[in-house]
Amino acid sequence: MSMSESIEEQLRQCPPALRRIILDFRDAEPRERLEYLLDFALDLPDLPLRLQGQRDQMEQVHECQTPVFLHTEINDDQVEFFLDIPKESPTVRGYAGILTAGFADATPAQVLATPDDIYLLLGLQEVITPQRVRGLHALLAYMKRQVQQLHGSNGATSNQ
Repeated sequence: MSMSESIEEQLRQCPPALRRIILDFRDAEPRERLEYLLDFALDLPDLPLRLQGQRDQMEQVHECQTPVFLHTEINDDQVEFFLDIPKESPTVRGYAGILTAGFADATPAQVLATPDDIYLLLGLQEVITPQRVRGLHALLAYMKRQVQQLHGSNGATSNQ
């Protein structure tokens, strides 16, 4: 978290759905945060049929200990993320679930404006190991990079 920005300023940079999730996490005790994270892991949607078996066309987040594959689409100026993460990896699935839910209906500009250290705003550094935190940080960086590539390539509508 940037020392020059207050928590309130960072929250204002987040899309509304992500802001609500962060506030729920901030109001929770550390043990409850872990439970919330596991709930988001269960809620992460499976890949749609058209992407199943397409890992070779998805980008792998190599910094994660778990195999994490990401595909991003922008349609009608709204970003949609698709992730393939084993169900046996609830921490990463939970964080991915938070981000996909938090970025629901977000524009590319909103995703790109989101602070890089959402895990700190969520208080996850208090409940997971530093090595896992690095992977979570990398996941958001990959998501933002894909949005930047797609949004910059041909504007409002594109697919990867």
